[in-house]
Amino acid sequence: MVQHLLLVLVAAPLFVLGAPMTALLRATQGGVRQALGRMIRSRAARLLMHPLVAWALFGLVMWITHFSPLYQAALQNKFVHLAEHGLYATAGLLFWTPVIGSDPVSRRALSHPARLGYLVAALPLQSFLGLALYSSSAPLYAAYPDLDDQRAGALVMWLGGDFVFVLALALAIGAWMRADDAGSARAGARAGP
Repeated sequence: MVQHLLLVLVAAPLFVLGAPMTALLRATQGGVRQALGRMIRSRAARLLMHPLVAWALFGLVMWITHFSPLYQAALQNKFVHLAEHGLYATAGLLFWTPVIGSDPVSRRALSHPARLGYLVAALPLQSFLGLALYSSSAPLYAAYPDLDDQRAGALVMWLGGDFVFVLALALAIGAWMRADDAGSARAGARAGP
């Protein structure tokens, strides 16, 4: 569970913060660069990066992987486990892109109020998932016959995820306050003494 949270809630936002598409476009030339540009601006890419789609995919990936045979299969097969991690990383990247918006080739970041709403709406997605896993009266996965193991993982998801989302909300509020202060300073400078 710690690996999954690190992929979705730590590595993904840090990767998005690094503006990977901009770096990739700067590192390529000619036909490769043009092909990447077309791919990034494609209808499919724009759809996947749309905030509502990214938010829904994040929730679906988290819930479906934990309440389907995929989780058990990932515990038994290394390749399925790697695919599951890829799914988590992709869902995390798509989810955090509208919040961070540091990559100019992607859709612009959400407005400050929309960022807060987006994060507040996502908080229960992972909180209730952790709570549902914790509240189960029987183990959900054959690989973990002890309910205590499942509950420990659920607590990590629930409390660890809540911590990250509360931190993200605090950072989003701080960014909004700094943007308002900068806007007020610009308005004051234009108005003069």
